[in-house]
Amino acid sequence: MQEQEVQITCQDQINLAATLFHAEESKAAVMIGPATGIKRQFYAAFAKHLAENGFSTLTFDNRGIAESKQGGINEGNPSLRNWGKQDMTAALEVLKDRYPNVDYHLIGHSAGGQLVGLMENAQELKSIFNFGSSSGSLHYAKYPFKIMSYFFLRIYIPFNNLLFGHTKSQWVGMGEPLPKEVGKEWSRWCSHKGYVKVDLDTKIKEHYYHQLELDSLWVHASDDSIANTETVNDMIEVFPKIKAEIKTVIPDEYGFKDIGHMKFFSKRRSPLWILATDWLNKHSSK
Repeated sequence: MQEQEVQITCQDQINLAATLFHAEESKAAVMIGPATGIKRQFYAAFAKHLAENGFSTLTFDNRGIAESKQGGINEGNPSLRNWGKQDMTAALEVLKDRYPNVDYHLIGHSAGGQLVGLMENAQELKSIFNFGSSSGSLHYAKYPFKIMSYFFLRIYIPFNNLLFGHTKSQWVGMGEPLPKEVGKEWSRWCSHKGYVKVDLDTKIKEHYYHQLELDSLWVHASDDSIANTETVNDMIEVFPKIKAEIKTVIPDEYGFKDIGHMKFFSKRRSPLWILATDWLNKHSSK
């Protein structure tokens, strides 16, 4: 396994910081779609594990996040829309260029799985493995988490954007600071059912949610307050033709105290990673 820092150039000429974990013999190539505001280093141990199991893997920082910031946090038009349409599309193109004769897979974490329908080349993916990807809709949130979510989405984000011009999500343990438009879309999309669905065919006229028919596995933890059974199903309904399986992971069954929305990718939860490698082996031609 070799680790290499690379640069992704998007169609609009925005450059993204990325890391390629190259397998000695690549059975397939994987892109990891990051959660909202999560930098690529968070996925390094998991990506290394995939590469050691024959899956060359690309991690990257979305525009406006960590090392992909173009000067000011709002420069380069960072938005959830562009994360899917521009950044994720370009990430897959890098894999296609580097590994021309293998299957391509997406492992999406939260937003990384939600935004796949915005990728212009999404139909070139062989499969999707998602963890914690759901609509995150306030309509299906459980108390007391529903109160916390309402405060963050409807009060904290708008107030931060007004005061600072972006959302200081790091102050509440929610990853990197978020560009203004990312926060605005996140607030609006999670306040409705179907996440991105509220803007499809209006603000977002070009998308591929209704075309994707590939195999997908939607894994979520039973102690995840964001991705519960209702919100996962709510997100899947945005993909009317997709072949979707849902798996609920119970921490006790793996000897863990918790998993939640983030810890699947922690090295301390590495026994869970066989779920991903088994899926990739099953859906790769080589």
